[in-house]
Amino acid sequence: MADRRQVLRIGAAAAAAPALAGTVAAPALAGNSSSTKKLVVGHRGASGYRPEHTLASYELAARLGADYMEPDLVITKDGVLVCRHEPEIGGTTDVSSRPEFAARKKTVLLDGISVTGWFTEDFTLAELKTLRATERIPAIRQRNTLYDGRFPVPTFQEVLDLRKRLSKELDREIGVFPETKHPTYFQRLGLPLEGTLVRVLRRNGLDRRGAKVFVQSFEAANLRELADKHRVQVPLVFLTGGAGGPFNDPRSYADYLTPAGLKELSQFVDGLGPEKGQIIPRNADGTLGTPTALVKNAHQAGLKVIPYTFRAENSFLPAELRVGTDVAAYGKAIDEQVTFLRTGIDGLFTDNPDVGVLARSLV
Repeated sequence: MADRRQVLRIGAAAAAAPALAGTVAAPALAGNSSSTKKLVVGHRGASGYRPEHTLASYELAARLGADYMEPDLVITKDGVLVCRHEPEIGGTTDVSSRPEFAARKKTVLLDGISVTGWFTEDFTLAELKTLRATERIPAIRQRNTLYDGRFPVPTFQEVLDLRKRLSKELDREIGVFPETKHPTYFQRLGLPLEGTLVRVLRRNGLDRRGAKVFVQSFEAANLRELADKHRVQVPLVFLTGGAGGPFNDPRSYADYLTPAGLKELSQFVDGLGPEKGQIIPRNADGTLGTPTALVKNAHQAGLKVIPYTFRAENSFLPAELRVGTDVAAYGKAIDEQVTFLRTGIDGLFTDNPDVGVLARSLV
């Protein structure tokens, strides 16, 4: 698969956008070429400011300067890709308040973990469209609860349509960075994500060299199938956690991230999406420690590195960058992102795209 691999396209310069109250304005980045600019991925859209995985969140991400929108993809009973963080939707929609769907609450083994709630595979798209999105972490993002009940669950096609419209309106191409969520789980249900994703991309003319698309997954087998069976032409990104390994895979993430493991990965993927602690771990006191060799080793294997997830609230920041004691208050998020960008990473996933755009302009 080495001949399929291509240089990751980081995208055109981000345009300036008006900032929300209390956020950082996204500046123009004159002179920052598309070949060297760090990539800013709007993680689940601009989920620091709107309920995640809604068209409102994705649109705001683009308007704040993100190069890419990042939808997590799950699938409905009738085989339509929709954007949710997990198959279980009790925590991100108002389904628990809908008596007509009460009987669909169930318990499943989701990648070996018992999970109780409502699951997309039990809903047709028409039924899912009657639900409304809610903020996933209201205790931290109370302001986002203002929008609870306002937005429906979008399909992947709707995100691609939004991408096309905004690219014309903003006069710069907006990318899309979909993640296949729990692909083994859905395969076992007879609702595989891979073929459906490829068909949607091809229907939209996006499975081609140079398209502003990345496909990502926490499962190496899923990415191998996309590369070998479906022969996708867009770059693939292997996501890794700080512990454990891909579901139903005897290998750990740590094993995949050894020099030998990275060399093997480079035969079928183009980049890594590690948990940010794998780039700079935290000390016992919660402060940032010494950067690891992962960025260097991945680059030597020909892989780009785009870690996750950068957020502005104190609860997600290293101890020395928190401001005050309120876990929901903003800390020194710009400083954190600048620190990570200086390790040589090729971009980052952030819930606050305007902060990411500003941080990369300072590096």
